[in-house]
Amino acid sequence: MNLERLIAALGPGEVVHAELSGPAPVEIVDLAYDTRTVTPGALFFCVRGQNLDGHAFAPTAAALGAAALVVEEPVAVELPQLVVPDVRLAMPAAATIFFGDPSRELDVAGVTGTNGKTTTAFLIHSILEAAGRQVGLLTNIERRVGGDGRPTGLNTPEAIDLQRLLREMVVGGDTACVLEATSEAQAQHRLEGTTFAVLVFTNLTQDHLNFHGTMEAYFEAKAALFAQAEHAVVNVGDEWGRVLAGRLPDAVTFAPDSDVLAGIDLRLRGGFNRANAIGAALAAEALGIDRNAVRAGIEAVTGVPGRFESIEAGQPFTVIVDYAHTPDSLENVIGAARGLTEGKLTVVFGAGGDRDRGKRPQMGRVVSELSDRAILTSDNPRSEDPEAIAADVASGAVGPLQWELDRRSAIALALGDAGPGDVVLIAGRGAEPDQELAAGKVPFDDRVVARELLARVTARP
Repeated sequence: MNLERLIAALGPGEVVHAELSGPAPVEIVDLAYDTRTVTPGALFFCVRGQNLDGHAFAPTAAALGAAALVVEEPVAVELPQLVVPDVRLAMPAAATIFFGDPSRELDVAGVTGTNGKTTTAFLIHSILEAAGRQVGLLTNIERRVGGDGRPTGLNTPEAIDLQRLLREMVVGGDTACVLEATSEAQAQHRLEGTTFAVLVFTNLTQDHLNFHGTMEAYFEAKAALFAQAEHAVVNVGDEWGRVLAGRLPDAVTFAPDSDVLAGIDLRLRGGFNRANAIGAALAAEALGIDRNAVRAGIEAVTGVPGRFESIEAGQPFTVIVDYAHTPDSLENVIGAARGLTEGKLTVVFGAGGDRDRGKRPQMGRVVSELSDRAILTSDNPRSEDPEAIAADVASGAVGPLQWELDRRSAIALALGDAGPGDVVLIAGRGAEPDQELAAGKVPFDDRVVARELLARVTARP
């Protein structure tokens, strides 16, 4: 694409100043915001982040063949430069234009909320496939583009990556896409330019306040997404959902006890999944999917990786791995796990580092109050001290917490002491393949570790 054409398409106000050198038009063949993906002819966006400033990488981008730069202030690099008020905001505008506004060629079904996004997305995907559609999928545990699996990344990709993936879906024969739409992505403008055929609101509970500051700001980030949606489906069984529905008079609303699933065999365990299935069913109906496909699609989903996933290795007790990492989600999955046994319920859990600290004491209270045995361990500590994180969690406990900060050892403790009929719930990380430590990521999948340890338990004489 001609750079001058791209500038014109961005419209007045997007570009403060353009320094274009040479008489010949500058041809842009790709977009990039990371020097690791710069190819000759790319337009490089110098994004300012929390820890790094993309302007410092402009010389590297130039050396790799970038054709031009998007900056907030001119840099000392001999390349054409577009000076804009906000590089991050300019990125989705340019990406939507460059990739030809692909969401207009797909039925994009988005799911937003604190809990239930991934499961609801999997259910919608299954329903659309049952209706004979080829469907793309963008979640934090699985991506599918044009019928092929792709490496996962951010729940909601950066704007350039998202628009590229949507275009690849169109080229690959997908007619719809189901994606997780996060509040952080909205606040960082990653979803700007994406049109949702339908957007589902699952719920809002405390999380991500390290980023948003307050629940009100967190809610507003979610609510703002609905301006980009043709149809809205809102769970009014949630207090914030009721507030949202009050702003969206045309929204389809539901409560978890509604009869939308009448005649459907929901095979996902856990009562909380009822609301996820209802939201998925109503989203599909908003897209014109018939009731038979809705039923077939929901009944085809027997599990979602890392979401109340049962780990079976011949042991005489139940082991569940779940992504629950908020007070509300922990309460829900513990309640569901309690319903599976009359024996002892052990919960292995922790809290993530560099994330909302305010929820940590609440997590300690919920688990210590509702479990028979609570083992406090390390989750993804990232740059924080695992002991300090655990102390924050323990400060809210109303019952005993057993500390074992080595996660493998904590899981081994829980499994080693479990007897027939007991339940062990390993919460917090779900299907994540790596644990994020201060030194970087290390391979650690709770499901894989549990199976390895169970092999030893079942091999005991």
